[in-house]
Amino acid sequence: MKRFSGIILLGLGAALAAAPAGAPAALSPQALPIVPAPPAPADAPVALLVDLSSGQTLFAQEADRRFLPASVTKVMTAYVAFELIAQKKLIPAQAFTVSDEVFKEWSGTGSSMFLKSGERVSVDELLHGITTVSANDGCVVLAVGAAGSVPSWVAMMNRTAHELGMDNSHFGTPNGWPDEGGTFTTANDLAKLARALITRHPDLYARYFGKPGLAHNGFAQANHDPISGVISGADGIKTGFTREAGYNFLGSAQRNGRRLVMVVAGIDDARERTRVSRSLMEWGFSAFERKRIFPAGATVGYARVQNGAMVKVLLRAARPVIAEVPAGKDPRIAMSLRYRGPIEAPIAEGSEVADLEVRIAGFAPYTVPLEAASTVPEANLWQRLLNGVLGLFA
Repeated sequence: MKRFSGIILLGLGAALAAAPAGAPAALSPQALPIVPAPPAPADAPVALLVDLSSGQTLFAQEADRRFLPASVTKVMTAYVAFELIAQKKLIPAQAFTVSDEVFKEWSGTGSSMFLKSGERVSVDELLHGITTVSANDGCVVLAVGAAGSVPSWVAMMNRTAHELGMDNSHFGTPNGWPDEGGTFTTANDLAKLARALITRHPDLYARYFGKPGLAHNGFAQANHDPISGVISGADGIKTGFTREAGYNFLGSAQRNGRRLVMVVAGIDDARERTRVSRSLMEWGFSAFERKRIFPAGATVGYARVQNGAMVKVLLRAARPVIAEVPAGKDPRIAMSLRYRGPIEAPIAEGSEVADLEVRIAGFAPYTVPLEAASTVPEANLWQRLLNGVLGLFA
């Protein structure tokens, strides 16, 4: 267990100023009424709604329960590709050849972009096929082309999941095809993946996700995303379905400076998934008021330093510290500074060295990263002696 040093900072309530709530979205053109509400367990056994802007969980229902993600697996395949593109190890314009083996096994199998044997297809086209029409064949062509084999690609997926802290997830395929339970995840893990996808690769996310449809090789297909084009600000992310998994969805929308990510899983039919997804997302935007606690860059405390030229370093908020509270309510808000300390010098200005834990009555606590407000070099000999003397009286 990690040991933290902590300082309770303050409890805040009515003194915080509320930001205006988001405007309601238009009703579904498919005539499904949108009644903002979180789902009951019978409607969605697994459900999660997170505000990425604040880091706060707005609703959680079995968020750590493992389930089969089905085609939501493809979000990890897209993310691994985005990482490789960012590292210049993969280029959107480069093309891979569809082998006879991949064609025979995957073209037209489940969701497909109907690739042809011997066809040269670019990474850009493959990613559009994967993210828009859930192309099983596209995932395998990308995996073999970029990593040399499906097992090598899957190994990259699992290494990436570990790096993101997706400790309750494992991937056995690049596309989520049934593999006897070898692929599983949780809602909390998918929220971590969505955060990384959107915040680390915003341009690639905007290019490849939330598109209404795709035409390839004479086949025009629509995206099954239940919220994009219906919920104001919605832009993805991915649906999933198999008989074993049920109907799942990982989605996101941005409105008035707020970015929400939702997960629902284990739903019985597609129409119910659509209703639950739209209602939960709309509820997230309409049922809460935003209260700004600290702006980005505000000094919120200090941490003790070991073997440094200074014995403490001021800490500032790496991003705005925000609380989302139920509309018309004034719950108690408390905060504490948490870090593993004392922090060993040298410390670079801007390095994340602590967290601010925010606790709102009725909600799970969440953290905002804190960074060093100044550089602290290592102590010289005389500074070490002085620090040792001061430590005797601390």
